[in-house]
Amino acid sequence: MGAVGVWGPVSRRVLMALTVAAACSITAGSALAASKTSVTIGMPIEPAGLDPTIAAPVAIGQVTWQNVFEGLTTVDKAGQVQPQLAESWQISPDGKTYTFKLRKGVTFHNGVAFDSSVAKFAIDRARGADSVNPQKRYFASIDSVETPDAATLVLKLKQPAGSLLYWLGWPASVMVEPKSAADNKTVPVGTGPFKFVSWAKGTKVELVRNGDYWNHATPIKLETASFRFIAEAQAQAAALKAGDVDAVPEFAAPELIDSFKDDKKIATVIGNTELKVVAGMNNTRKPFSDKRVRQALMMAVDRATVIDGAWSGFGTPIGSHYTPNDRGYKDLTGVHPYDAAKAKTLLAEAGYPNGFSFTMKAPQMAYAQRTSQILQAMFAEIGVTMTIETTEFPAKWVADVLKAADYDMTIVAHAEPMDIDIYARDPYYFNYKNPAINEVLAKVQATSDPAEQDKLYGEAQTMLADDVPALFLFVMPKLGVWNAKLKGLWENEPIPSNVLAEVHWEE
Repeated sequence: MGAVGVWGPVSRRVLMALTVAAACSITAGSALAASKTSVTIGMPIEPAGLDPTIAAPVAIGQVTWQNVFEGLTTVDKAGQVQPQLAESWQISPDGKTYTFKLRKGVTFHNGVAFDSSVAKFAIDRARGADSVNPQKRYFASIDSVETPDAATLVLKLKQPAGSLLYWLGWPASVMVEPKSAADNKTVPVGTGPFKFVSWAKGTKVELVRNGDYWNHATPIKLETASFRFIAEAQAQAAALKAGDVDAVPEFAAPELIDSFKDDKKIATVIGNTELKVVAGMNNTRKPFSDKRVRQALMMAVDRATVIDGAWSGFGTPIGSHYTPNDRGYKDLTGVHPYDAAKAKTLLAEAGYPNGFSFTMKAPQMAYAQRTSQILQAMFAEIGVTMTIETTEFPAKWVADVLKAADYDMTIVAHAEPMDIDIYARDPYYFNYKNPAINEVLAKVQATSDPAEQDKLYGEAQTMLADDVPALFLFVMPKLGVWNAKLKGLWENEPIPSNVLAEVHWEE
């Protein structure tokens, strides 16, 4: 936060004296608040890179999505699709041609103009044979990308894709341009309201306001923003109380939330997320290949006790891979409710009257470790012995579980919105194969009728609740803790993000 302009020697001395006096009389946190133009956001996980189009971890988008990078469409804080770099579109009656009118006068941070040729590059890069885009499958329906003129982009599809506009708003679908694309992992260049300044590995990422930002409808009030990476929850709490960070939008320790209640300078905000905590099973390994075993394990789980013990009572129980925020949601927690006696009977029917033993590969995050320990005790009640093996996340978990599917059971919070389609993916780490659910999820994309889509989503949820390819546990809340004068952060999280465009300090 330097002074802007040219200063003579006397003015510079005066400025320095004032600065020192201010530093002595007020804390760092209140100095930031007084400036009204800077914010420091605390995050528990540091991203491995800054390009959401080439890697899946959500921490990437939590730094760069809607801050540095933007898409043809976007998803707003209510979870609704809105125009962004595409100002409008038309869809053909057969659902197979999308014609986008692109915004004019948009430039990337390096001065390159955004137009249809750049949009074509970004989409072809995402869907190409060599693409490493984490959502590559969402571009699979695109047959060709045409550019009739600089402001028109046409997507021709092989078959209808009813969720295409929604997918195009995701972090993995942001627009990148040819000259800078290869370096976006470390030096991200987008069209957003903030430009990348620096990344001190292990410490922080710094952004500065983009003075040439195209969207004048919402003036950007922050001049600078920093993302500080603080893994340990006690350290997050201490940094908040000291004013070293202004906000931790995803506070990692629910048991510490009460410690802020008497501090009038700090607000705690409990919001919704898409973070579905599930214990995935390897459906091709015995005994998990037997549906009765999977159902028995689900009935051994008291979800309310899991939520109390793992996340201090913050959370919503779920009976399928779906959250109450999502369209077409069905409460299916009653399909296999807690019933230890019935669970034992089912195990005996499946040929395991004396139970069995297996290993849980649990990431080091608090929710995963605590949930695993509670499950371990619950399974012991029905004669099942579970050994917990802590597995470093993301690197080792991605290698061993997600990619190699070398595990018995694991636990993770799935953060992608409306990602029930993962149960139709082949390969995917559950190794779950059910042609019936594949057919239902294919029908969702074949129609653009919201009511029909909701009905089909309900059918898919019901199938999963009965089949139990994973133990469906709870949805984690968004535990936001921030300076009470800081306004504009999202209270809910329809997409994992820290959108700064409307963030400002209260006068």
